Amino acid sequence: MSPYRARAAADGRTNGTMRERPDGDDRLAEFVAAWQRLRIASAVPGTVVVVEGERDRRSVARLGLPGPVAVLHAGHSLGETAQELVRRHRRVVLLTDWDTEGGHLAHRLEEFLAPDRVELDLETRRRIARVLRGEVVHVEGLYGWARRLAESEGVEIERRLDDDDPPTG
Repeated sequence: MSPYRARAAADGRTNGTMRERPDGDDRLAEFVAAWQRLRIASAVPGTVVVVEGERDRRSVARLGLPGPVAVLHAGHSLGETAQELVRRHRRVVLLTDWDTEGGHLAHRLEEFLAPDRVELDLETRRRIARVLRGEVVHVEGLYGWARRLAESEGVEIERRLDDDDPPTG
């Protein structure tokens, strides 16, 4: 019995008053499902995934993100970066860090992009944050977290992502 279930049972709360934390396999499945949705979205022509820095870009690349990834902190102002995104892409998936600064960046970039005819995806960031449950706050740590979670289940993360590869075409 998990410590969460044991504590709920000891307190007499067994039906819905205390959420049980999913085990590793469920979390891995949740992450793989969320990541596969992102992989499918990023492969669509005209779509770009936006991260904060180069280490973030390397982390998502190691997780097999097929589409282009733009880096916010690449020597340009946020306004200039937004203009470039609008000029070159039809859909922008924001994957900033899950800390206060990352939230502010996502909000500010949303304000820059709102008047333009670009589809902005903030839901992917939220969905991945729900899976992470605060254990990772920086995108650069995503690969390591996923690798450790997969290894705790006796599988390599790359193999698990490849096993669940979305159909193409």
